[in-house]
Order: sequence, then C-alpha cells, then structure tokens
Amino acid sequence: MATAPEEFLVESLKETIPPSPSIYLNLPPMPDDGNAEGQLYPNDLMLPYISHLLMEDDTDENHLNQYSDHPALLQVEKPFAEILFSPSFGTDNKTGTTTSSLPLHVGDKGNTEEDNVFSLLKTNCDRSKHSSVLSKGADAADLFLKGMEEASRLLPKCSGFIRDELVDKYFYQSCTPRGAKKRYNQNNHLEEHKVRRARKYMFMVKEMKENYEIFDDMMLRACEACIRDIETLRVAMANLVIKNNKKQGNKVATNTVDLRTLLIHCAQALTAGNHVGAGAMLKQIKQHASPKGDATQRLAQCFAEGLEARLAGTGSHVYSLYMAKCPSVGEFLKAYKLFMAASGFYKVALIFNIMTIMHAMEGKNRLHIVEFGTNFGLQWSSLLYQLAKREGGPPEVRITSIGCHQPRPLPTESIEETRHRLSSCASQFGLPFKFHSIEGDWEAVCIDDLNTNADEVLVVSDLFNLSTLMDDTIFYDKPSPKDTVLQNIRNMRPDVFIQSIVNCSSGTSFLTRFREALFYFAALFDMLDATIPRESEARLVLEQGLLGRCALNVIACEGADLMDRPEKYKYWQVRNQRAGLRQLPLNSNIIRIMRNRVRNRHHKDFLLSEDDQWLIHGWMGRVLFAHSTWVANDAASSQ
Repeated sequence: MATAPEEFLVESLKETIPPSPSIYLNLPPMPDDGNAEGQLYPNDLMLPYISHLLMEDDTDENHLNQYSDHPALLQVEKPFAEILFSPSFGTDNKTGTTTSSLPLHVGDKGNTEEDNVFSLLKTNCDRSKHSSVLSKGADAADLFLKGMEEASRLLPKCSGFIRDELVDKYFYQSCTPRGAKKRYNQNNHLEEHKVRRARKYMFMVKEMKENYEIFDDMMLRACEACIRDIETLRVAMANLVIKNNKKQGNKVATNTVDLRTLLIHCAQALTAGNHVGAGAMLKQIKQHASPKGDATQRLAQCFAEGLEARLAGTGSHVYSLYMAKCPSVGEFLKAYKLFMAASGFYKVALIFNIMTIMHAMEGKNRLHIVEFGTNFGLQWSSLLYQLAKREGGPPEVRITSIGCHQPRPLPTESIEETRHRLSSCASQFGLPFKFHSIEGDWEAVCIDDLNTNADEVLVVSDLFNLSTLMDDTIFYDKPSPKDTVLQNIRNMRPDVFIQSIVNCSSGTSFLTRFREALFYFAALFDMLDATIPRESEARLVLEQGLLGRCALNVIACEGADLMDRPEKYKYWQVRNQRAGLRQLPLNSNIIRIMRNRVRNRHHKDFLLSEDDQWLIHGWMGRVLFAHSTWVANDAASSQ
C-alpha cells in the first residue's frame, strides 16, 4: 500500500535527530522530548509560529539559505524528492516521460531517479529560490497539518477551507517575494489611475462642450430654443396620453394612501413632541413615496427627507450636505430649459421685465440695470437682443450685479464667467455693453456704489431674490433687512423698480410654514406631472435636486438657517409702501400679450390674472408668483 506524503513527513520527524535552530522566529533549539508524542513544539509557541509564517513574508533569504544544507533538512527533503520523481507523480501524455510540475530543472533525460534526488538537493543548496521553497516546505507542511487541528476549533463548522488548498496557497505566497508583489500592484494602480484620469478628463471636456452649446442656444437663440422645447414636450405628452389610453383597460385598482394628509399629521405630531407617532407615520409615508412615481409620491419623497432630518435634529447638517452635492452646471441647465418649456412661470417673469424696460427706454440711449442676485446671466440675453434690434439704434447698456445673498441649491459660478458670457452675447448682437459686480451685504448697497449718470435710465430688478433676506422674526432689536433694502432702493430713485416674488408665506411657526410649503410645492409638482413625462431625467433633477432641496430647507431648518422667507404679495405691497415706494399701474398692452402667449403655448390650467396692480399667475386657481412695478413715492410717474 502506497504511503501518503503526510506519513513520510510524520515518520521522518519522529526519528531522533540533533536539535536544529529555528530559521523563522529565532527561537532557541527545541530539545527532543520522548513524551511529546510527535509534537515538535509546545502549544505556547505554536500560535506565534503560525502567525509569523502567515503574516510575515519578508523573511531574510540569506538567513534561510544559512541552513539549507543542514543534515536534518536534507533528510526531510529526501522522501519529498522521491515522491516528486516517482512515475505516478506526473507523466507527459505525449512522450510518456516523467516530469515535475514544479519549476525545478531536474528530471532531464539520461539521469536516474537517484541522480535526480541528489541533483535536486544540490540545486537547492545553490539556488536561493528553490532553497526557500523546500526549506520552508518541511516546517510549513508540519505546521499546517498540526496547526489546522488547532485552528479548526476557531473556524465555523461550515467552513469551506480544505487543508490542501491552504497549503498550496501558502506555498504560492511564500515563493513570491513581497517586493515584486508590491511593484506589480503599484504598477497596476498607476495604470488604472492614468485610465481614470483620462476618462475623467474626456468626460469633463465633453460636459464643458455640451454646456457651452446649451448656453449659446439659450442666450443667442432664446426664443427659438424655447419654442422648440415647448413643441417637443407637447408631442411627448400627446404620445403619452395615447399610450395611457391604450392601457386604460388593463389598469388594476390599488389601495391608495392619502400622503398629503399623512404629511400634515406627521408635522402636527412633531410640533406636539410626539416623536414616536411622527416616526411611525414617517415610516408609512416613505413606504409609499417614490422619486419616480406620480406627483404626490414625488412630493412625499422630498417632504419625507425634510421630516426625517427634523425628527433626527440634524436639519442644518443634512441641508449642508445636500448643498455640497448640488446638481452640476449641465444638469441645472437642462432642468432650467425643461422648466421654461413646461411652465410659463419664469417666462412670464422675463417677459414682464423685458417689456417694462423697453417701455422705460423709449427715446433714451443709456440703460443701467441693477440686479439683486444673478442667474448665469440667462435672464438678460433676450433683453439685449431686443435692445440691439430696436429702432433708432442700440443703446449703451450697463449691468450692475449684486452678488447672491444666500446660497441656494444651484451650481456655483464665478462672476467673471457671467461677465464674459453677457459681454460675448452683447458683442454678437452689436450692443455696447459694460458689466460691474458688487460683493457684500445687500443692506449696505446704496446709490453711491452704483456710479450712476443723470442721463441714463436706472432700472432696479429683483427676480425672486429679496425673499432670501432675514425678516422681522429674526431681528427684534434692529430694522428688518428687507425694509432696509427697500429703503435703499427708494433712495436710488430708479426710473422703475421691477419686483417678482414667490407668493408663499414662511409663517410664524413650523406648522404654519409646513402647510404653506406643502400647498405651494404640491401645485408645482402637479403642474410638472401634467406637462412633463415621468421618465424624464431632467425632471428628476428639477424636482429632487432643486425644488426638493428648497423644500427640505423649509421643513428641516429654523432661524438663521432658513434659506428663503417668502411673503404673500399683499404683504409685500404693504412693506413697499412703508419703505416709501409707490406702485405703478400695470401696462394693459403687456398683460394682453402675455395672456395670449400663455393661452396659445401652455397648459389650459395655468392662471394669469391681475389683482390690485399685481400681475399674478399660478396653477389651477392657486397663485404661485406675482409681479409689480414701483418708483419712489415722490417721483413723477412717466407711465
């Protein structure tokens, strides 16, 4: 009966041999102990020995070679060598000659089996690599065969490890110098890093090119681009209606949950301090919310994030994290284009600004626009085009931009990029143009900072940005920043102050603010669901990346951390009059033109009307935005 390799190893180790020094751990020589019963090492040295073999692969090769010709080691190697070159070990199928599967140059033709054994031993004395393999092999095999019994007690019963696989893995690792392995990994890492950098660079170049194309399309061909996008959306929604009608018969009624009511009840529980009940309702809301569902599910997804942050008391921190991951410029531009095409809200605001300024510029040749906040300069491209094409020649135009007062979930852009974009646009239209910027608190900006001229038309424009100023609930011992800015505008004595506001109330309590925000954003999400297909990626960015983050700030933050503090247009009217401003009547010609455009190009449920000299518009009877024009109270009206 053939003897197994393990038996050869055990029998050879049982024989009495002179003690040999350890070549791994620098341990003292181990004396022979007749009571050891085959155990060469005591238990207290077994685990450190195994740990050293497994964890340290940088053992000094010279130290290993020192004992490569030790009699005990040669005696242990001999039965292994006999096994390696036995006829049953490896046979070449083609020639029938016996060869070793190890990369050792022995077993050539003309050598006997005994010659091969001693040739192998001699080769081991001369070659450090082969010596490393075999000198480690004897002790390693013994340690693994006996150490596995110890280690198996620590492993799970269902362990899939096999002894032979572990030994083979150890031999492979012991034959590979650590340095070469590190160099290989490092080279691979460098190559992968170069590939990632190249891909990132190509992606950035491609994204920048796409962004420039979108900017050019929106600024140089704004009207044509908007009409094209409106028609594209109209066709997409018409096809969607046809598709849904075909599937109407296959619809299965499902149990629905009133998510809006649940949201209000959850906010009420939070206000009452019932965190357990609020948490239970929040869990139910999150189960039915979805960023890609219907309008209510998408709304619930945004509001659930805000309620969750408020419940955990981490609203400001969560909002800061969201701000750090705001949409890219490309994503913002696509979402902006989609919103312009889907709704008439922002378009009505731009047309109202353009037509009011064009009316004020009749017979004048110099225009100075002071704007609070900037929006990549996109709001002025159509005005520059109209001014360049007007009868009597283009006027000189100067824009003074007062930097953003409060960060919003929008991609950041330097003022120089806005200056360059507007200057290039005006240059292509053949319009004399200058751009100036002011950085600082809006309350501190006054007429002395503007460098105005007596012969220029001064227009102050606020496009939904004054709502970012603190209100009376924050400052009790000093004037409201909103009142201060309005008084400064009055002191500028502009030819016209154009104000566009978000018609929503921040309230005096969390529950009031929550209700107002819920109704306001619900109308916006309903409008988007009626005008944009649900699978649109740009709609997802618009809802979750832009509108959703504004909703999160309203719900989760308090005090100075609130980004927006909007007010109803009736309240702005009182505030403006108190600051010394006088409201101008609406231009009937402007109202007629905008009504026709909204009626002909947009959804039938859009609202556009007048109320107390305010142009109001919204969705399905709810007023969402309002616009009006003002001058200093003691100024002569030219309207």
